[in-house]
Amino acid sequence: MLIRSAVFALAISLPSLPAFAQTAAENQVVGTWRMVSATIDPEGQNIPAYGERPNSLLIFTPDMHFAAVLTDADTQRFASNARGEGTDDENRTAMSRSIGFFGTYTVDGNGEFSRNRVEGATFPNWIGSTRTREQLTFTVEGDRMTEQFQRPEGTRIEIEWQRIK
Repeated sequence: MLIRSAVFALAISLPSLPAFAQTAAENQVVGTWRMVSATIDPEGQNIPAYGERPNSLLIFTPDMHFAAVLTDADTQRFASNARGEGTDDENRTAMSRSIGFFGTYTVDGNGEFSRNRVEGATFPNWIGSTRTREQLTFTVEGDRMTEQFQRPEGTRIEIEWQRIK
């Protein structure tokens, strides 16, 4: 009977131990997200960052990697139909209306995004950069996510994402 009482007392007390109380929260950003809208300096001019029809995906993997391809669906095709043979104007337009980058990210104990590190990008100046919550935030509410990003020179961008199921 004494052993039964001891086992019962242990079973009741286990959930209150610190190891059980401090389990990490679910990663809120993991998944695949499609861009709904993006604006530059939303408090002011509300300029569409990737045109009126953004065609973009952002992917956060469970193993803490991410990949983003942000494009403007209305960017004109190159006349040559060859990637390496665009005119200066075609190349400039394509570069200014799209970006692709990938790397790693972290979340905090609440499962909220805390930082990322860019490992590769179509804009080479971003490679090796780290962004913390001071420059980049993601706020998740259900299947919607709001990204707020501040470029190094101060330009602010706000992006709305929808989780793909």
